[in-house]
Amino acid sequence: MAPPSRAAGAAVTALSLIAMLSYIILNKSRSRSKSSSRKATHKKPRRGLVAAIGNTPLIRINSLSDATGCEILGKAEFLNPGGSVKDRVAVKIIEEALESGALAPGGVVTEGSAGSTAISLATVAPAYGCKCHVVIPDDAAIEKSQILEALGATVERVRPVSITHREHFVNIARRRALEANELASERQKSSQTSNYINQLKGCELATGTHSSKRSMDFKGGFFADQFENLANFRAHYDGTGPEIWEQVGEKLDAFVAGAGTGGTVAGVSRFLKEKKSSIKCFLVDPPGSGLFNKVTRGVMYTREEAEGRRLKNPFDTITEGIGINRMTENFKMAALDGAFQGSDREAVEMSRYLLKNDGLFLGSSSAMNCVGAVKVAQQMGPGHTVVTILCDSGMRHLSKFYNNQYLSQYSLTPSASGLEFLGLSADEKNENDFKPDKKIEVNYVFSEALSSSLNLDLYDEELLSEDSEEDYLIEIPVSEQVACLEGGKRPKLETNLPYLVPDHVLLQEDLDDFLYDTNEISGEENLIEIDISMGSIRHS
Repeated sequence: MAPPSRAAGAAVTALSLIAMLSYIILNKSRSRSKSSSRKATHKKPRRGLVAAIGNTPLIRINSLSDATGCEILGKAEFLNPGGSVKDRVAVKIIEEALESGALAPGGVVTEGSAGSTAISLATVAPAYGCKCHVVIPDDAAIEKSQILEALGATVERVRPVSITHREHFVNIARRRALEANELASERQKSSQTSNYINQLKGCELATGTHSSKRSMDFKGGFFADQFENLANFRAHYDGTGPEIWEQVGEKLDAFVAGAGTGGTVAGVSRFLKEKKSSIKCFLVDPPGSGLFNKVTRGVMYTREEAEGRRLKNPFDTITEGIGINRMTENFKMAALDGAFQGSDREAVEMSRYLLKNDGLFLGSSSAMNCVGAVKVAQQMGPGHTVVTILCDSGMRHLSKFYNNQYLSQYSLTPSASGLEFLGLSADEKNENDFKPDKKIEVNYVFSEALSSSLNLDLYDEELLSEDSEEDYLIEIPVSEQVACLEGGKRPKLETNLPYLVPDHVLLQEDLDDFLYDTNEISGEENLIEIDISMGSIRHS
């Protein structure tokens, strides 16, 4: 047994060593912490192509603003270098992956995309020294695949199936990243120089049939996972949302956008709500998508309608990039006040209307967003400011959305002359500023036998040429007749002929634009007799 003095000395020595080691470890930890903090605070500024992404202008859409009485503004994301709002997402995903070590410099980024995100990744990846492998559904517009191949990406086109299916384009993209990592691991363990590219499962990844060399050069792969990766949300919470607030500020009343991954509508709505809680944020959803029901009723689908139980592709829409039947991690972050449904017909007509009246050549999702903006404006009323996202241009939609032959297969050939497809006048004007040259006055005598609305056939020789024999119809509501009969009054309708068109029956809201006056019935002069049997009269 050791003497007590020696035991005490050994204990003191041990304690000293422990204290010294603790001090060293603690200092290293603090040093690491400070270093990490500095990296987070002082990020390397973006340069080159990626520096041009974001800070897009907010465009006043004149035709829609004038038609609704609201300021309708579109964030011109089609002006990003890669041509769409997805450039923001591509940069954020790649930067975070490189920073975390999930993506190695020179590695390959894989993604399953209907087009825009894939194009953005293929555009941005080379700026970070990376490559891109894309899996795309074969029903997407062919020009998207052509653009991807021109950008040097490897492209797989696969048939559209449910997300629960192993061969869904997203699931295939996930596997490609895993396969790339397996090859990178094998490369590290072996010095063999044979071509491992051909070992990848289920896809020809070697050179020859693709426009670029195989991008998985043993540096590993990273699955971008735009649907579930919250870098998507953060791209808009940190970028798009703050930009909109800076451009509009307190004047902003509402924001509306569609959702595919949900990143845009979630990031922007969450940020704007935090800045000003009274801002209303809405979703606009295309046919076949379940998000409208989720937002408005809390239920996305019945058990029979759930993805994986359907016998065919669940989306019955020609719009690309928006609409989904599952809740993504990104969409869960959205702060929404409501939702609107848009139809393919409305999206097609809107795209042609904006091209004709504003010179805006927009893609299908952008057109649907503008449909949503008008519906929000109609609900809120004149005097409000509404912002939406102009995701991409029509250049990627020529073979389908802008192909009348394709549209005719679905009875979607555009035919509207104005915004009548949204319940607005075909020829929108500010009626308060309209001053016609000539007016006519018509006095009516009502009969108690007239129980339905009264059709009046007006013809004024002074205002119509001799060759013009058109009949002008005005529908007077029964309620107006009854009120006049009960009060012993007759209405004097002062109307402007330029508002009338041949065989047009005015609705109640149209009548609100006319000036009514009531005069006591006195005498028979200047009164027009009504022939009940004929149902019409001629004013001479």
